[in-house]
Amino acid sequence: MVRYPAVAGQFYPGTPQELEMFLSSLCRRDVPKVKAKAVIVPHAGYIYSGKVAGETYSRVEIPKNNVIMGPNHTGLGRPVSVFTEGVWITPLGEVPVNEEFTSELCNHYPFEPDTTAHIYEHSLEVQVPFLQFCSGYRSDLRIVPVVFQHISLDDCIKAGRALASVISQVDEDTLIVVSTDFSHYVSQDTAERLDSLAIDAILNLDPVELYRRVHYYNISMCGVIPATVGLTAAKELGAEKAELVMYRTSGDVTGDYNQVVGYGGIIVY
Repeated sequence: MVRYPAVAGQFYPGTPQELEMFLSSLCRRDVPKVKAKAVIVPHAGYIYSGKVAGETYSRVEIPKNNVIMGPNHTGLGRPVSVFTEGVWITPLGEVPVNEEFTSELCNHYPFEPDTTAHIYEHSLEVQVPFLQFCSGYRSDLRIVPVVFQHISLDDCIKAGRALASVISQVDEDTLIVVSTDFSHYVSQDTAERLDSLAIDAILNLDPVELYRRVHYYNISMCGVIPATVGLTAAKELGAEKAELVMYRTSGDVTGDYNQVVGYGGIIVY
């Protein structure tokens, strides 16, 4: 199975030379790297959210195995869809799926094998070039792509615990990449106020409170489900703290602060 790019040339440059040049401008090599359990990064077009993603990826060691989890924007496929085999192609080359890991993951509820949810989904695709570039194009780089429709808090906790169990069993040297944007199409003031509620719950390592706040305050955070799952898994794996690397909005790029989308970059240790 080959997953070809769906948004190359739209969300990010479509040629290797342009993409590498763009990533060079977004990522830093002069900062110390930490070994993280998880990162939370945005998935808008690189021109809008790439700086936040680049600053966050620059701060962590990219291991061999990377579980990339994002929201399902298309509505296609199963509620929790795992791309189980083959390779993903970007302008920077191919990245194989960790088939041993996906096979074991799909033995656990609520994960299911499914490719249809991934064909047009951008939330995971935009993360792969960052992983390639920031890992130094390591030849053994592997990904575990998972997209989520809306599921209950109970199922989020089950999914997080299952993910942590598989990481412990198959490959402890794994980074959980949670792909999410925060508030969508609200004013700058509203975005900052609402997003701070979600971000504070993440920084407190409280997935239950994150899920509750996003629903109670109607925060349009598209990746609250993978964030809840990822935070649960990170805690199960011993995470003790989280750090906000950067928060920006689309208004910081466009100058339009009346309708913005919020982007946060967070490292979970």
